[in-house]
Amino acid sequence: MKYRVVILIVSSLTDPSFRHAIDQKGIMFRSLIETARSNPLAKPFFSEANCQSKNSDVKGTGMAAAAGGANDVSCEFGSNKYYALCGFGGILSCGITHTAVVPLDLVKCRIQVNPQKYGGVVNGFKLTVQEGGMKELGKGWAPTLVGYSMQGLCKFGFYEVFKIMYGNMLGEENTYLWRTSLYLAASASAEFFADIALCPMEAVKVRIQTQPGWSGTLREGFPRILKEEGVNGLYKGLVPLWARQIPYTMMKFACFERTLEALYKYVVPKPRSECNKSEQLMVTFSAGYIAGVFCAIVSHPADTIVSKLNNDKGSNFMSAAKELGLRGMWKGLGPRIIMIGTLTALQWFIYDSVKVYFRLPRPPPPEMPESLKRKLNVQ
Repeated sequence: MKYRVVILIVSSLTDPSFRHAIDQKGIMFRSLIETARSNPLAKPFFSEANCQSKNSDVKGTGMAAAAGGANDVSCEFGSNKYYALCGFGGILSCGITHTAVVPLDLVKCRIQVNPQKYGGVVNGFKLTVQEGGMKELGKGWAPTLVGYSMQGLCKFGFYEVFKIMYGNMLGEENTYLWRTSLYLAASASAEFFADIALCPMEAVKVRIQTQPGWSGTLREGFPRILKEEGVNGLYKGLVPLWARQIPYTMMKFACFERTLEALYKYVVPKPRSECNKSEQLMVTFSAGYIAGVFCAIVSHPADTIVSKLNNDKGSNFMSAAKELGLRGMWKGLGPRIIMIGTLTALQWFIYDSVKVYFRLPRPPPPEMPESLKRKLNVQ
């Protein structure tokens, strides 16, 4: 399924009849469109009857339609084109950012697998440059770019799909009351598939970065693992990768969504509907950085085990964890907080910028439905 999605999205972006192809053939989960129509998360953007002008209120939210009304957007929320462009935004946000921090990631991985030699961040950079020159810091860029682009496609694309699907299952009132659980479930489901796409490239990347004398490029490394260890060599790190990435992504999306909601409610001096797009993007960046710090802490032990597994041939999850010990699992946390905080903030900034550029619907922060207000006697 994921390969078909990749092929369809790439072809749609290069085909001059993009709009027609999207409308006629669809990209993924066409059956979910009808589900999306009845979902409260999609409600402010799916019906033109609810958004007749930029100045009218969006039904059930009290927010101005200018925040994403029918006259301002290029497609319907939950449509095939919407999913395609969200996936494209995920490719850019994850592929670009992870590739940009390859030098820091390389040093972090070397500290994790050989802390006695590399010590801290500064010494790690110093030794790396002494041993291989400045070009050494770029090792592993190709598998990083390919792997995290594929991961971003699935992570952000499927998150939008699952958020709509689970929201429809819950209903309007429960979607609001249990929105944190909704974000957690949707992001965990999306990351499950995203890691299947990422795992082979992660295995190649870690070996390039941490094993001196091993193949230095993706073109050499990928077939080498297949030849020596088979498919299992590419996927032996999948379970610890799930253990690292699923909690990370759950924190990334849930913390971001709730932080964004809190910033607009308690910090930003005016409603989101009155903020221009530049102001909205800055709030997005701030919420993303806060979420990134928590992400790094939650996922770091599993990240260390993944690095150890892919570096040591024949090791397994339990043996790697036992060898590292509790203290060893937290090696490299400092650089990872810096890396993941910046990374997560930039990812959300790029992803939201793609939505702005292509004029995709961007729902305002959730508000309590009128029916629930009446039940709870809330004004």
